[in-house]
Amino acid sequence: MDEWFSFARPLPRAPQIEVLLYPVFAVVWVLMLLLFSVYDGRRNFRVVDELTSLTSASVLATVALAGFLYLSFREYSRVLFLTFAVVSFGLLVGVRLFYRLLFRLRAHENGAARRRVLILGAGPVGRKIAEQIRKFEENGLELAGFLDDDPLKLKLPLVLDKIDQAVSVIRRENIEDVIIALPSRVWSRINALVSQLHELPVRVWVAPDYYTLALHRARVEEMAGIPLIDLRAPALDDYQRLVKRIFDLTVTFLLLPFVLPVMGVIAIAIKLDSPGPVIFHQTRVGENGKLFQMLKFRSMVQNADQMRHVIETVDEKGRIIQDKRKPDPRVTKVGRFLRRTSLDELPQLFNVLKGEMSLVGPRPELPHLVEQYELWQRRRFAVPQGITGWWQVNGRSDKPMHQHTEDDLYYVQNYSLWLDILILFKTLLAVLRRKGAY
Repeated sequence: MDEWFSFARPLPRAPQIEVLLYPVFAVVWVLMLLLFSVYDGRRNFRVVDELTSLTSASVLATVALAGFLYLSFREYSRVLFLTFAVVSFGLLVGVRLFYRLLFRLRAHENGAARRRVLILGAGPVGRKIAEQIRKFEENGLELAGFLDDDPLKLKLPLVLDKIDQAVSVIRRENIEDVIIALPSRVWSRINALVSQLHELPVRVWVAPDYYTLALHRARVEEMAGIPLIDLRAPALDDYQRLVKRIFDLTVTFLLLPFVLPVMGVIAIAIKLDSPGPVIFHQTRVGENGKLFQMLKFRSMVQNADQMRHVIETVDEKGRIIQDKRKPDPRVTKVGRFLRRTSLDELPQLFNVLKGEMSLVGPRPELPHLVEQYELWQRRRFAVPQGITGWWQVNGRSDKPMHQHTEDDLYYVQNYSLWLDILILFKTLLAVLRRKGAY
């Protein structure tokens, strides 16, 4: 009876985390926020960029702290720990969004709070910069206009005056930021402008020739204390390459148990539909121009390569291109279904396992087409080639082959694990809608 009616026993201890661990949690969280540049306003100008950085940092911090608690053999409530992580992430997002909203309201209420930007040069580079500034006007940037010496451009509404009138225009228009967007061939004039603008309380930015740097992954680095532009920085650093490889292997191994039975059914259907091998091997150009044998389910009749001329056309520069928008008479009945559902690509999972391809990246190209590439187009081979990519989910085969390189370069310049996940998700949606595949 004493056991049933005893009130002297202590109550169960509420789940808690040792107080001494809170400084450790704070330090780890701040380090992760620094690692993902959350405190760098220049890299997180857009809300989506800031949320991506916050999410990445918070996930990694949570994993690191969970590992620390596990290795230190501490007893703790897992529910409490997860609650702590979720609440911390929510508070971070809430505070950052609050300050962003506060800044935006102040910018709208007080026009002086907006940073007025003047661009020297109304050429292609200057116009591209202006487009970007207009996208960020709600965050406090305002395009004041251009300066240019071209008589035809001087007639345009936003071209305020000639370049040699920069000082007077800056004073008159209350300019805070000046972007010099002149061709690299006039470096002497750029130097003179920079020296002249040092007398004014403005920030001066120099935009290198966009079309020159588009061939490279250019970034500013310091060498011996001197800021230099690195034109040969790898498209993926060692850490990004490792993360991408781990992601590829993890997703592929998770898919194989579900995919292998489907591949068996497809193999039988191909054999019953037309004579020839089940798997089609084709030489493609991979990362850094290395050739490899890409695998696909055969979707065409035998000797289809000898009939390649039926879908090839010549563009305005005399280059041979493949127009995948045309109906291809070489495709079999089963092959047409496989292409429409993209199931013909499934064997490329084995290319991924061998390290010849990635799940996401620019599409491996045929060698005879690569021979006709211009220098800027070859930049797409700076990353692993993929089963799906940015240009496929933005039109898939609806785009002519010679127009997809800009999308490939966008992927090269903006790679992230989150972009890979987004592309895979959009690929799934495109396949379900059966959009753009032939």
